[in-house]
Amino acid sequence: MPTKFTFLVLPHVHILDLAGPDQAIHEAIDYAADFAIEYCGIGENVMTTSGLPFGALLHFDSVNLAKDDFLIIPGSAYAYLTSMNFLQNRALFAWIREQHKSGVNICSICMGAFVLAESGLLNHKNCTTHFKKTKALQARYPAIKVQENILFTEEENIYTSAGIAAGIDLTLHIIEKLKGSHLAHLVARELVVYNRRNGNSAQESELLKFRNHLHAGIHKAQDFVVENIDKKMTLSELAEIANMSERNFTRIFRKETGITTNEYITKIRVAKAAELRKKPDFSKLEIANQVGLQSEKQLSRILNSKS
Repeated sequence: MPTKFTFLVLPHVHILDLAGPDQAIHEAIDYAADFAIEYCGIGENVMTTSGLPFGALLHFDSVNLAKDDFLIIPGSAYAYLTSMNFLQNRALFAWIREQHKSGVNICSICMGAFVLAESGLLNHKNCTTHFKKTKALQARYPAIKVQENILFTEEENIYTSAGIAAGIDLTLHIIEKLKGSHLAHLVARELVVYNRRNGNSAQESELLKFRNHLHAGIHKAQDFVVENIDKKMTLSELAEIANMSERNFTRIFRKETGITTNEYITKIRVAKAAELRKKPDFSKLEIANQVGLQSEKQLSRILNSKS
């Protein structure tokens, strides 16, 4: 069965809170990820804060989610989420709690954290929301632990993200967690967000670093390195892919990425080797071969010399 991502679309939803994560998941599906998407609501007509109306949505109590599926709650207007009309929907909050109890991952985007807080799921847990509303969230729900200056949090299968575009960062993190950094890299490439930001100051995936530029030729060469790291590659081959001379490619690659071509290849090898080392079925020699090296000694050398 595919992993299901269900979006709870509330009235006055912020469209990018919904569209950003939704598009990231769609891109992953286009790369053959076994994901499925559905949408539900609370039985009211939905119009975004920018005035775009939605068609009829499945009522949330008709949704069937299984363990390890995801319920994603994009943010809506603060005035709506704190209105008595919304807060009196106790059936919705009970349903959200039941989903979490059943093993469903619960995610909020931006102001969606207010929904999780009202449900009680954030009590005594770290969380975040849009920077303009962190203090309001903490004051309204003193039992939760609101984090400032952080893109997203993850605790006990509950995820919260900061404002708007941070929902894409969180979704890429989830995709990487489920399907590996290579698929997250492919999705980030399609979304043109190569410089994916991490939730806190933890190390980012090397596959998604050094991509914060718009040079198409260098991107093509970087893509080739990532997708062919098990093969021997030459500078002339990479320069040809980028449609440049070797000299110009060497200069432009460093200018755009901040590191040399060889340094980039080594970083990708180290990142790939780190993933493979988590799999007990691979010997050191097999790992070395998978990242384009000929011996365990070569593998040990790059792992021990990484910065």
